[in-house]
Amino acid sequence: MDLLNTLVDKGLRRELPTREEALAVLATSDDELLDVVAAAGKVRRQWFGRRVKLNYLVNLKSGLCPEDCSYCSQRLGSKAEILKYTWLKPEEASQAAAAGVAGGAKRVCLVASGRGPTDRDVERVGKTIAAIKEQNEGVEVCACLGLLSDGQAERLRDAGADAYNHNLNTSEATYGAITKTHTYADRVDTVQKAHAAGLSACSGLIAGMGESDEDLVDVVYSLRELDPDSVPVNFLIPFEGTPLAKEWNLTPQRALRILAMVRFVCPDVEVRLAGGREVHLRSMQPLALHLVNSIFLGDYLTSEGQAGQTDLDMIADAGFEVEGAGTSTLPAHRSDALAGGCGSHGGGAGASVCGSAASSAASASSADAGAAGCGSACGGCSGHGEEAAATAAAPAAVPAPAPSGQAGAGEVRSDLVAVRRRGAGTELAPNA
Repeated sequence: MDLLNTLVDKGLRRELPTREEALAVLATSDDELLDVVAAAGKVRRQWFGRRVKLNYLVNLKSGLCPEDCSYCSQRLGSKAEILKYTWLKPEEASQAAAAGVAGGAKRVCLVASGRGPTDRDVERVGKTIAAIKEQNEGVEVCACLGLLSDGQAERLRDAGADAYNHNLNTSEATYGAITKTHTYADRVDTVQKAHAAGLSACSGLIAGMGESDEDLVDVVYSLRELDPDSVPVNFLIPFEGTPLAKEWNLTPQRALRILAMVRFVCPDVEVRLAGGREVHLRSMQPLALHLVNSIFLGDYLTSEGQAGQTDLDMIADAGFEVEGAGTSTLPAHRSDALAGGCGSHGGGAGASVCGSAASSAASASSADAGAAGCGSACGGCSGHGEEAAATAAAPAAVPAPAPSGQAGAGEVRSDLVAVRRRGAGTELAPNA
């Protein structure tokens, strides 16, 4: 297939595909799916071999966010029966992080709900980072606290943060239909602040919110231009109690095509399979390992993930290996630039992926991605808002997909999404 041969050649040279080529990947048929996966897999192996990086989420503060992101179970006015609790103490967060590290996680992502951190919040997170690094030598720590004010990225860096996550989530053209309380430009600004401070920037998207192919390509091209080191790809979990509760728009085949498109556009970037993979990819998750080089281990922000041992077995059975702490995740040209203080790699969408310095959670699940700060699987929010004690919650009922992956009218299927009821913020052991 000429299209795939062209995309492989460009990916091996870190050249940007045309928009038409990216759209063509999303338009391929199910009969061509394995060819698409095989082609993108060549690009993935060129830059990352058969390594899979494991990441682990710690939800520092859950629920009661003042932002109105339509996809988020923690949003203002959400009726989702999620855990709600105030800030974990540093020792509690460190204990939660240790469970993920013991399971093989190389990076711990610290997420907090809200619009953005106060200076006191940054100080609090700094103490948490110190506690985690003292107990877990060599672990990477990524903070995801929402929209950053001037100087906060630098303070997080000085406190020991290695990375900062803030997702773009969707295209600039459609962002206003998803969120009203902050703007797409606010998100871009925060990613640029992280870059400028010398933090490794992590920024991704949420698929399945009813967006068009053009919207998906737009947001991935915007990410290419911002040039984060990590791009989490979340698939919407349509929690009951949120405005997008009925949006079941994905099939496993569609999800794989989206991941392949991201890999072709961002060939040498850590592409992370994030929230919603268990719900939308289901038994086809192992195929996604040929496209991504990073996943989350265990639970997400407000939803339960696949058991950690099941993930480890899946990686081994598919012929991949867990990336060790002593191995650099990024290819040499990217890791060298980051070590040299290159706050931003991007020189525009047409540039090679690593260029000169220039200038953006959950999900966590995409539905977990929350408000201004929630980006993706490594996406939470942070800031202000009323706080409550931790409460246990029952599984949320969600619309059931029909055999094609689409939701059946009026149907519910509570087994597809379980509200997180273990780990940080509870007395139950984490699902790691």
